[in-house]
Amino acid sequence: MQHDAHAHHDHSTHGGPHENHGAHHEEHGAHHVPGKASWSMAAKATLHCLTGCAIGEVLGMIIGTALGWGNMETMILAIILAFFFGYALTLRGILAAGVDFKTAFKVALAADTLSIAVMEIIDNGVIALWPGAMDAHLSDPVFWIVLAIALAAAFVITVPVNKWMIGRGKGHAVVHQYHH
Repeated sequence: MQHDAHAHHDHSTHGGPHENHGAHHEEHGAHHVPGKASWSMAAKATLHCLTGCAIGEVLGMIIGTALGWGNMETMILAIILAFFFGYALTLRGILAAGVDFKTAFKVALAADTLSIAVMEIIDNGVIALWPGAMDAHLSDPVFWIVLAIALAAAFVITVPVNKWMIGRGKGHAVVHQYHH
């Protein structure tokens, strides 16, 4: 969306509830202007991806376990579902802004693919390398403790990735132009 015409409008003559609208516009513009990425923005984008990943991971592990699948099949399902739910959460917000599905899908792919991929590599890597984690059952506290540690590690490592992408007008910076 172009904000140029809006940005050049003199907001000082409005007064009332719109008095600070110009400042809000500049703050909002920082979301998608290359070079203006804050750690807070990156953390929020990462938390958004982490939510979808966590839903997919847990659901995949529950389904794989319930079906008696092996570790590899369950992990593959969990990764597929992590991407699905990560994209779905982004799609939900973009579609709510009135964007057509094809455009929204392209935006979700552009916004989330690298973030979810990094998150999944870290999170599944921790689980795969943690002694006994792959053999822990859903009822085992070790399963949940290692999953929490894996997701926390994925968050910490993915925040700088998202900051770098947002700072270049990529990733979640693309999504923010649809939020108002």
